[in-house]
Amino acid sequence: MKLNKLLLPLALALAATLATTGCKHGFNGKVTQLPGHRSEAVAEAGPGPTIPPGPAIDTTQGMANGNNNGNNGVGTGQNAQPGGGPTSDTWDPFMMNQDREKLAAYTVHFKFDSAVVQDSEQANIASVAQSLASDQNAKLLIEGNCDERGTEEYNRSLGERRALALRESLAKDGVDPMRVRTISYGKDKPVDPGHDEAAWAKNRRGDFVYCTPKTPVQ
Repeated sequence: MKLNKLLLPLALALAATLATTGCKHGFNGKVTQLPGHRSEAVAEAGPGPTIPPGPAIDTTQGMANGNNNGNNGVGTGQNAQPGGGPTSDTWDPFMMNQDREKLAAYTVHFKFDSAVVQDSEQANIASVAQSLASDQNAKLLIEGNCDERGTEEYNRSLGERRALALRESLAKDGVDPMRVRTISYGKDKPVDPGHDEAAWAKNRRGDFVYCTPKTPVQ
């Protein structure tokens, strides 16, 4: 009984001391982290949203580089676009109906080692533009060709430049460049197998292929 009377004051004094100390110093801001737990992750500022790659550029990077007939242009394959801007259309001319006869009368011919569209060919350009204007679902494939002189690489590049020059001429006549794809065959597709100037003049050309969507299978 006496022991309890002695211990009670001591316990009360100790409790008062601890209470005073806690109030004086306050909460120290530290939290004991339990094993297996972790604090919530904080979002970090990243590089921003990922922008998906744009469509392929419609200037058609062509099949290769080379022939002996021209000097400005592009080829085909990966579509390029005048001014270097991206296109929003990735249509494939080889997945469409191709009419090679519809615009055959408007084939454009070039001078030796040149990709310049001559003034005498502007009527053909205008006719092709008018044909496309009559059907907004139609698209156009331009094939650049060269004569047999020159290396394979040079002729391929020249054919590309010729096809691109024609596309640019059509754009000036109001044709949306996104409706036009280009490809170069270099000297691989001559219309005349001869080996003289008469044959070469026919082979230095740009062919227009009229493309229309295939009818879906019902």
